[in-house]
Amino acid sequence: MDEQSKLKKATYHLYTFTMSKLISTFGAQVYAFAISFYILQLTGSATSFATNLVCNILPRAVAAPFVGYLADKYSRKKIVILAQIATTLAIGGLLVITVTSGLSLVTIYATTCILSLTSTFSGVTFSSSITGLVDKARIQRAMSLNQMSISFASIGSPALGGLLYGTVSMPVFLVIYMIASSIAIILEATMNFKLYATPKQMAEESKKESMWQSMGAGIAYLKLQPILLTIMFISFLINFLFGAFEVGYSYILIEKLKMASEHFGTTQGAFAIGMLLMSIYFSIRKEVKFPLLVSKRGIIMMGLIMGAMALPLLIQMSYWTIFAYYLVIMFSFGAMVIIVNTPIQVMFQKQIDDEYKGRVFSILETSSMALMPIGMVLYGFLYDVLPAQWILICSSTILIGVVLLLARPSVIRNAHPELGRKQEEARKKKVGVVS
Repeated sequence: MDEQSKLKKATYHLYTFTMSKLISTFGAQVYAFAISFYILQLTGSATSFATNLVCNILPRAVAAPFVGYLADKYSRKKIVILAQIATTLAIGGLLVITVTSGLSLVTIYATTCILSLTSTFSGVTFSSSITGLVDKARIQRAMSLNQMSISFASIGSPALGGLLYGTVSMPVFLVIYMIASSIAIILEATMNFKLYATPKQMAEESKKESMWQSMGAGIAYLKLQPILLTIMFISFLINFLFGAFEVGYSYILIEKLKMASEHFGTTQGAFAIGMLLMSIYFSIRKEVKFPLLVSKRGIIMMGLIMGAMALPLLIQMSYWTIFAYYLVIMFSFGAMVIIVNTPIQVMFQKQIDDEYKGRVFSILETSSMALMPIGMVLYGFLYDVLPAQWILICSSTILIGVVLLLARPSVIRNAHPELGRKQEEARKKKVGVVS
């Protein structure tokens, strides 16, 4: 295939990939919204809600290293399509159980575990395939479009879910998810995952090597990347502390502040709009020069926003003031998520060799989520026994402290030597002016 044809196919991939993510994510968001509301209204317990979150996180953390091995050794296209088929079948099974014997917490938890596994297979494999699907010049655009598709789905599905919840039965939510997943399968089947694959990557895929040897090679490769290791440890601790937000947001708005389902859905839509607008910005702007520095500042802002979530619990506000306040909070938080994630994802895509991407992405995903199940359970318990506002404020303070320590200036300069030279030149200039 000549270069012009490859560029046309890459352009097709940009939009097919985006549409696939948009359609499947829309169904997933509708399902997640309905299930979250169902659990909280059925039990009124933050612990039960957190248990479902753990069922979403724990299988991902355990399975990710094995998924990374499979993504590097076998057809990535087949893995993505099979994962999407398994998602469709899992939702179909839940639909049958719901219609025949009714929905129960055990059934919800089991389905969440299955969907978590299929999502891991699809997510890690897609992340490993970006540089094979599109040309290097458009990697940041591809990552931004991916975030835009998630944002579009997040805007529509919670708002729609909030309006329909209580008037439309659970089977309807599940049918929507099944239809969305089936369309995603068709789109993914038309994509060429090896369009820009390197000969080295193809040779790596055909090399005979046991699973444990291959995973060991991935770990050995990661050890030679000190900046990736630093980011891994930051993710390790930060995702634990974000349990305060993950559990607290729904629990505070639904259980403590008694916010109506349609208004709760609208605040989730504000989060998605923040993500969407920032994704559009990253899709048209030049590539970020110092991604780790930008992400560090974004995480600090996320910590401040997380602490600010406690304000309506400390100060008396009217219902509509609370609603408007959380609209702003969630919009800002959504924008910060993109500011943190997109530069780092582009940095990963360009710095990690193609033949190791599956294993490295899976190790990073495992490390980032390793403490999340513990955090979910712990915060679920804490929200049931302690004032929510102080949990948020303390967690926010610790989060900011962790980032300032692990991403200190010396680490940033090691990641971006050109930034250190730029700062040194500015310092010399300033000294020269003063003298």
